[in-house]
Amino acid sequence: MEISNYEAVESRTSFSAGKLQRRHFLKFTGAFVLTTGVLSCKKDKSLSSKPQINDGSTIDFKDDTGIFNYIYVLEQLEAAFYAKVSAAYPSAFTATQTSFFNDISLHEIAHREFLKNFLVEAGIGNLDFDFSSIDFTNATAVLTAAKTFEDLGVAAYNGVLAIAQQSFTLTILSQIVSVEARHAAWVRGQVITNDFADLNALSALGAVDANGLDAALTPDKVLPQLSKYIKTPLKVINL
Repeated sequence: MEISNYEAVESRTSFSAGKLQRRHFLKFTGAFVLTTGVLSCKKDKSLSSKPQINDGSTIDFKDDTGIFNYIYVLEQLEAAFYAKVSAAYPSAFTATQTSFFNDISLHEIAHREFLKNFLVEAGIGNLDFDFSSIDFTNATAVLTAAKTFEDLGVAAYNGVLAIAQQSFTLTILSQIVSVEARHAAWVRGQVITNDFADLNALSALGAVDANGLDAALTPDKVLPQLSKYIKTPLKVINL
């Protein structure tokens, strides 16, 4: 199957003294780097020797199908969260925040749809989420929730890549996480002024600033932190 290039935003650049200005960081990256060339997946590049059919709720880590389903859970959650934010932005949101959240929402939808089409019958079903603990009318609450989801998402990608069995899994997920990391850096800057990417603040998620290591958590550490937002029961096996 081939995934067409999803142009979520125009590439807008602004340089000052040879450096990219912070406010254009997310948009300059194209904010969506999953191009046709990188993610053209042919039928012979399967996840298993036998076609798999998921019961709609099982994440089986016996092979890379489990990794992709795990990431699919995260992308469904993020897409649902940003869609809810975009439906009625907090009144205190600036024009820039509204614009960037719209861009991020498009990226998360693209990630979700790519994984859905990549997994086909092996994928889990559409999940239901509970965001009742988040006050979507409050800008601080929305930004804090976004920061939580983005930081955990990046840590999840980084933590699961170590158990990947297929080279194309590394290629695909490393491309997506590079986008997610840009989301996380930008959102963090909205929560904490001028804090572009502070690894010390991510130590609880496995980051080691002294070694320049970003956050990284295994699935058994990530899923419990997100469980209150996921209404659909999930079955995790062979982890």
